[in-house]
Amino acid sequence: MEKGFVLINCELGAEDYIIEELKLIPQVKNAHVTFGAYDVIAEIQAKNSQEFDQTVSQKIRALSQVMSTMTLKATTE
Repeated sequence: MEKGFVLINCELGAEDYIIEELKLIPQVKNAHVTFGAYDVIAEIQAKNSQEFDQTVSQKIRALSQVMSTMTLKATTE
């Protein structure tokens, strides 16, 4: 099991759109609007590292109005 967080910068005013799109991705367990350096944080849970990486690169980063991301993988025991 792979878990982590994706910090997302989006276009001005697109936070609600991004949250709604993230809800459609099965690997996204939670998503919240934040205040500070990033606009949205998404919690990701995937079966393996490959699925985790594909979720970030092919699903989240591919969303329109996403400008940049930072991925933080969490260690699991």
